[in-house]
Amino acid sequence: MRNRSDQTCGLFRPYKGVTRIGVIAILLLLASGSVAQNNDMAQDNEKKSSVDAGPGVAGQIDKDKVHPQLETERYPRYELRADDILDITFEFTPEFNQTVTVQPDGFITLRGVGDLHVGGRPVPGVTEAIRSAYGKILQDPAIAVVLKDFEKPYVVVGGQVGRPGKYDLRGDMTITQAIAVAGGFNNSAKHSQVVLYRRVSPDLYEAKLINVKHILQSHNLAEDTHLKPGDTLFVPQNTLSKIRQFVPNPGVGLGATF
Repeated sequence: MRNRSDQTCGLFRPYKGVTRIGVIAILLLLASGSVAQNNDMAQDNEKKSSVDAGPGVAGQIDKDKVHPQLETERYPRYELRADDILDITFEFTPEFNQTVTVQPDGFITLRGVGDLHVGGRPVPGVTEAIRSAYGKILQDPAIAVVLKDFEKPYVVVGGQVGRPGKYDLRGDMTITQAIAVAGGFNNSAKHSQVVLYRRVSPDLYEAKLINVKHILQSHNLAEDTHLKPGDTLFVPQNTLSKIRQFVPNPGVGLGATF
């Protein structure tokens, strides 16, 4: 008959000199090592998921958020020009409320702070510039700037068209559309060498030849250039019409006898 000490569970039975307490300690160490390894793996997976997901809260991407620079390039803001009129209102100091006009040199004159250059700048940038200027004499001025009146976007169509002149640029307009608005080509127009003048700097224009005849004949409107505010189209006279003005009238004097 075995002793009571020999009738214990085989898991805790002494094995080659290892006591019951020693076996329990070994099992606990193995278990704790496995838990720590699992935790490390979980943390590594979480970090990898965050990196793969990109910036955002909890690894989520805000698809509706657009970079400000890309937003500005896609929807450019109106830039102030000469004769534009601004309404400037002060929430807490209404005695500074005023209406100013952009001068030909791009400056406006502000009450109490003097001249400020705003030409070529959008309204949000002008608002910050005015707030900074008044910050020298007012404590955190609350300012609102509204574009009250401005020069409407326009294009100029000249040369051999039915009604040369300056036309409002309403929405999106192409070269062929602008020519149609201006009355279409005259009989003396040179359709293949329409010139597009576009300002690229305050003192420099870019000239580009547009073959409108090819665009119309090919029915490929993808080549029809979209106009920008301030563009000028010039339709030149064809060679035949230039020569014709020097050809004598065949009904006058050609059949006369001397």
